[in-house]
Amino acid sequence: MSTRALTTRVREGVGLFAMDERGLLEVRGSDRIRWLDGMLSADVKALEKRGEGAGAPALFLTHRGAIVADFHVGRLGDALLLECQRSEIPRIRAALEKRIIADDVELVDRSDRDAVLGAEGARASDVVARALDGDGAAGGGPAAVADVWPERWAMGAIAGAPVLLAGFGWSGERAVQIRVAPAGRDAVRAALVAAAGELGVDCVEGDRALLEVLRIEAGIPALGAELDEDVLPPEARLERTLAINKGCYVGQEIVARLRSRGQVNHLLVGLRREGGAEDLVVGASLSAAGRVTGEITSVALSPTEGAIALAYVRREHAEPGTALALEGFGSVRVVALPIVAPASAAGAPGAAGEPGLPPSGS
Repeated sequence: MSTRALTTRVREGVGLFAMDERGLLEVRGSDRIRWLDGMLSADVKALEKRGEGAGAPALFLTHRGAIVADFHVGRLGDALLLECQRSEIPRIRAALEKRIIADDVELVDRSDRDAVLGAEGARASDVVARALDGDGAAGGGPAAVADVWPERWAMGAIAGAPVLLAGFGWSGERAVQIRVAPAGRDAVRAALVAAAGELGVDCVEGDRALLEVLRIEAGIPALGAELDEDVLPPEARLERTLAINKGCYVGQEIVARLRSRGQVNHLLVGLRREGGAEDLVVGASLSAAGRVTGEITSVALSPTEGAIALAYVRREHAEPGTALALEGFGSVRVVALPIVAPASAAGAPGAAGEPGLPPSGS
C-alpha cells in the first residue's frame, strides 16, 4: 500500500466517494428553456443549441445579485437537470416555484431515485470509461466518457445497471458523477474498483471528510459555507458561472453593475497557518492593522499543506503573502487559490488550474 498522502493518491489516481448528499431537480414543461434561462446566470438557451448532454455551472440569485443556490445544469431528453446540495432542495425549489407564473413548467425532485458516486482524480475518466458496459456512454463507446468532462452529461451502463454520468466534482481534478438506482450501487462501485485495478490506477475509497479536505485545497466554495444570500458571485470568484451575452435573469442588473465597476469589496482567499489547526475555527475573525477584515468559512488539516482554510477578506488584504491576525492569537498567511494545484493534465476551463478562479461545485 502506498504511503503517500491520501489526497495526493486521489489527485494522481482516482478516489471513489459516496455522494448521496447531492440532489437532482428536473425541470419539465414546454416553457422550461425560456423560463429557466430567465432564472439562472448560465445561458440555458445555448445548452439547447449545443444539443443532448450539454451542461454548464450556474447560479440562482436574488434581485440583489446574491447567491441563493449554485447548480450544475444539464440538458438530457425532455428535461433540464439541476444538480445541487440535496438538503437545500426544499428551500431552492420553493424559491423557484414562486417564479412560475402562467408558465408550463414543473419542478420534480428526483433525488430519491438514485444513489450517487463520485470518481475524482487525474485518472477518473479513464477508470469510468473502462468500467462502462458495451458501447459505454451514449454517442461513442467507452472512450466517449472523456467528453463528459467538463460539464457534460451522458447515459451509459456499468455492471448491467443504467447510469447517468456528469462531468464535474469537488476536488479540482477531473471528475465524473455517477447516478445509479440504489440497488445497483455496490455493483457499480465494485466495477470501478476492478477497472482501476485493470488499468494499474491507484484507487482510494474515500469518505466525506477526505473530500472536504480536497475541496478546501482546491478552493471550491460550498453552499452554506462560502455561498449564501450575503455573497455576490465575484466575491466567491465565480465569474465563470455568469453568461455575459444573454438576456435578463434574476439579479442580472446587479451583476452587470458589478462588472462595469470592476471590483467588489471582499474576496474569497486561501489561508495557511504554520503549526496546528486548533485555532482555525469557522467564523473566527481575521484582522489587519488592528481592524477586522474578514472571517474564516471552512477549515481543514491537509496532509500535504498543513492547517489551511478558506475565508473572505477585504480586497486590499487578499493578495497572496499577506499576513493576517487570527482571532485569539497567532496569525495566518493568505495563499493563492487553488491551495493545491490540480494533478489532472487538463482541468475545466476557468477551473482550479487558473490562479484566483476556483471552480463551482458545491
